[in-house]
Amino acid sequence: MGFAAIFFAVFLAELGDKTQIASAAFAAGDPGRAWKVFAASSLALVCSTAIAVFLGQLAGEHLARLPLKLISGVVFIALGALAVLDHFRTAAGA
Repeated sequence: MGFAAIFFAVFLAELGDKTQIASAAFAAGDPGRAWKVFAASSLALVCSTAIAVFLGQLAGEHLARLPLKLISGVVFIALGALAVLDHFRTAAGA
């Protein structure tokens, strides 16, 4: 997969994500801190991405492709289901 494809896939996945909303909230709290919020948020994203890439590379070296795709798909669906359940629990309790 090429650089541009990876860039746009991650960029689009992050739009409207909790991380972006938290960064906007931090910046809105004090406009004079915008560069500090940008730097801290960027560094945090770089660190979390580095961990994900390292673990992905490690998994790719030690696991066969089909089980790896199956495991990642199941985890992705499970996290999505948990997010939906959390939303309904929060909405019902409000």
